[in-house]
Amino acid sequence: MYNENNKKRLSFSSVGQLKNIYVLCICGLMGALAIALHGVATIKVGDYLRIGFSNIPNEIVAFLFGPWIGAIFGAAMDIIKWFLFPTGAFFPGYTLTALVAGIIYGVFFYKRPIKIWRILVAELLVKIFCNLGLNTLWIMMTTGNAFKAIVVPRIAANAAKLPADTVIMLILFPVIRHIIQPTLLNIHDKMKHKKPETTEE
Repeated sequence: MYNENNKKRLSFSSVGQLKNIYVLCICGLMGALAIALHGVATIKVGDYLRIGFSNIPNEIVAFLFGPWIGAIFGAAMDIIKWFLFPTGAFFPGYTLTALVAGIIYGVFFYKRPIKIWRILVAELLVKIFCNLGLNTLWIMMTTGNAFKAIVVPRIAANAAKLPADTVIMLILFPVIRHIIQPTLLNIHDKMKHKKPETTEE
């Protein structure tokens, strides 16, 4: 039973939710928030390190709608943010990183109980595999810099952000699940079942 439920939970068919205007509106709101956070809440340290919280909307989308929509959202936002805040030539490797991070978040968060260990493991995997692994590789490929020169400050920054990101999501997820999500679903249901007005001739 668990394997069946888990397979259904992670099915690619969840992408079909994008046909829902409610899902598109939430993704749009999260996209606007991601852009705002990237613009005003991101600190650039040197040429190869940025510390910020624009990943929070990506995690919320993956939490609400699953790994595949989370992946699409993450990749789309990476491209949009590059157009709005260009820093050098566009490189698709970073888009791949955002896509993979969305999948990881969705696998751990979508329709799963909110547990500190689950959030911590997801954040740790993204920071090790995506941030320190893939993104460091992309920086080396695009700049030609040595691994040692890049990775040490990146390890320090990601290690510092790990507890902060974990605590933030541990606070946000219960609020979203128990307050915001039911309210939004209620609004969506009312709109769905609202009868169209008729006019008399």
